Amino acid sequence: MTRAEAPCPGVCSSCGRWSALLLPGFQQAFSLVLLLLLPPPPPPPLPPRRRRRLLCGIMVCFRFSPVPGSGLVLLCLVLGAVSSYALELNLTDSGKATCLYAKWQMNFTIRYETTSKSYKTVTVSDLSTATYNGSACGEDQNGPKIAVQFGSGFSWVVNFTKEGSTYSIDGISFSYNISDNTTFPDAKDKGILTVYDPVRFRIPLNNIFRCNSLSTLEKDDVVQYYWDVHVQAFVQNGTVSTKEFLCEKDRTSTTVAPITPTTTPAPTTTPIPKEKPEVGSYSVNNSNGTCLLATMGLQLNITHEKVASIININPNTTDFTGNCHPQSALLRLNSSNIKFLDFVFAVKNENRFYLKEVNISMYLVNGSVFSIANNNLSYWDAPLGSSYMCNKEQTVSVSGAFQINTFDLRVQPFNVMEGKYSTEGNVEAVFKSKCAMSP
Repeated sequence: MTRAEAPCPGVCSSCGRWSALLLPGFQQAFSLVLLLLLPPPPPPPLPPRRRRRLLCGIMVCFRFSPVPGSGLVLLCLVLGAVSSYALELNLTDSGKATCLYAKWQMNFTIRYETTSKSYKTVTVSDLSTATYNGSACGEDQNGPKIAVQFGSGFSWVVNFTKEGSTYSIDGISFSYNISDNTTFPDAKDKGILTVYDPVRFRIPLNNIFRCNSLSTLEKDDVVQYYWDVHVQAFVQNGTVSTKEFLCEKDRTSTTVAPITPTTTPAPTTTPIPKEKPEVGSYSVNNSNGTCLLATMGLQLNITHEKVASIININPNTTDFTGNCHPQSALLRLNSSNIKFLDFVFAVKNENRFYLKEVNISMYLVNGSVFSIANNNLSYWDAPLGSSYMCNKEQTVSVSGAFQINTFDLRVQPFNVMEGKYSTEGNVEAVFKSKCAMSP
């Protein structure tokens, strides 16, 4: 394969090296070849549409040999920021004319039940092992299709149909193998599960659909996230159109429209306050029963890329796990957009506990990952054998970019008896902080 046969659209000029990879497994017609080349001459400039928001990283090109009914496939996968992969597909027919073009980013969160009847949430965002068996230009009986396989048993398929002067993104199917114990430890169910979303919205022929804004599809226990989407099926005359058909979010806003948080563009001012968050009850169990109790309303205050956001945690859609040890205890929260929010408690001087550490990793509305950790905190200090209470609003400052506002807080990470907050006689043993209100 020469560079002229398989150019890599979107390669960064500063990357210096690129690699080409011929994938196996496409109807047993491929062989694996890895070529590491010296820096090639600078590629010709890309049209503005294809240059927009490319990640400068490792460029991997996939060139598929012609197979009856499938045509010639050229794929480029840009490996960029952590947990974010921009996929680009240029599907050509037997005459080497482009018939379908797509560039997009996506990830998924999956909630599942464990054998202990609790629930866990996993995030699937590593598409670096993607293959594309089954992608096709389409024919009279079957329309165009993009098929992606990645990870341990994940597959994603989108179908297109044409009617008159328009074409449709007809439906999206996502399958996962819940029998994989590495990805889904202690899963109650087994086998391959599939969710199907009948998207069905129409786009004028000879228009490329564009949606830079974050979009979500939620069905059953799966939430799908998409952004930076550019796709055109039924490409005419082998040339991708410069006419863009925008999604509603891109038409109504020049910025990414938030779905859960309320976002303001002023980096130096306090974001508009949100309503008080709902109070949730959380607990951690070990072999001896309940070992940690927490009751609190949580509000996340985040500043990322000069944009301030306030996010209320909904306890009804939040899962919780953790563990307890003699000198430390962990409460971990997670949801569809929060990979984890950890509260780590520790014992000091053998007679008191305090909040020592907070870690968070979550997806923001633009699909990027926000992560902060601080293991040198000193909040919620109280004697062992009691709980810490603060009914008024209180702020835990984790970093300059991340604070947690708590409401109606009560925690007891040690010495929980019979699954209840500690009592002395008939009186609750609670350490009332300076901000606490009288019971």
